[in-house]
Amino acid sequence: MIQCRRLFKISCVPLILTRNNKQRVLQMSSASKDTKYNAIKGAFVRGDSTFRNWIKADGSTQFPPEANRYHLYVSYACPWANRTLILRSMKGLQKIITVDVVDWLLDMSKGWQFSPEKKGCTPDTVKGCKSLRDVYGGDGYTGKVTVPVLYDKKMNVIVNNESSEILRMLNSEFNDFCETPEQRDLNLYPESLRAKIDAINEWIYPMVNNGVYKSGFAKSQEAYDAAVTELFQALDQVEEILSKNRYLTGDSLTEADIRLFVTLVRFDAVYVLHFKCNRRRIVDYPNMWGYVKEIYQLPGVAETVNMEHIVKHYHMSHPSINQFRIVPINPIIDFNEKHGRDQL
Repeated sequence: MIQCRRLFKISCVPLILTRNNKQRVLQMSSASKDTKYNAIKGAFVRGDSTFRNWIKADGSTQFPPEANRYHLYVSYACPWANRTLILRSMKGLQKIITVDVVDWLLDMSKGWQFSPEKKGCTPDTVKGCKSLRDVYGGDGYTGKVTVPVLYDKKMNVIVNNESSEILRMLNSEFNDFCETPEQRDLNLYPESLRAKIDAINEWIYPMVNNGVYKSGFAKSQEAYDAAVTELFQALDQVEEILSKNRYLTGDSLTEADIRLFVTLVRFDAVYVLHFKCNRRRIVDYPNMWGYVKEIYQLPGVAETVNMEHIVKHYHMSHPSINQFRIVPINPIIDFNEKHGRDQL
């Protein structure tokens, strides 16, 4: 099971669609509904994050933004970690926040390892550890070892391992260190759109981001049917939104789009087959497919998407799903095709 992090808690968000002058309400996952799903025999339930400190530019915490003080431990395979890499790149913080990349293979007996001999992987350049568990504290740490990790090299402590919060910090707390004025001014969580962004995140996370995992790691037919049905209801809703809007909240790219993108970019290559999410592919949704290509083609995004790590990780790290660790050939997907979204 991929050891990545959950995002927002789930609440009730009804969405209204209009088709042929008729309205229908798609009731999205709520806390009570997710609790009901969790009670299903064989349901996949993700745990909460452990480290929840914040870097703040206003000096209100012991973690002020500084150049070369903070470090990200990531896996290219993990969609949650991918989000943080995208924000680091889009905000021009590559020279300010260093990064180490763990092995794409998640060994269930050892956890995330550092394997610098493998393409795209690095050693632990901060602490010299052989495994991410050692970064967390070794045998003395009894919690889950997950990516991404935001680490303070000055105080030698983990600041945060909740991807949604790391995303917000990178978006707003390092503006004095961005490479260009345009990157400094980029705000993916603007005040005027926060309510809309939060509402979208609240159903995208349980139904799509985590929905593929709930489908793939289900241990009963009932759990799988519930998760995969909800997943495609949500994807249909996303397609409806994107048929009218360039992005999820309208004309502006926001955090909500980045959070959705990292699931969609993995969908056809991994989730369709490996997690049995095979009712439709993303390429079968014309608006969503154009949307994925547009975001992929934004400056700094493609370099964070390592499809070799993604495909090998999922198919070789989950023996309960793929006993013989056979890696299938990839579908032919051209993320650099014209996206056509600029006409909306």
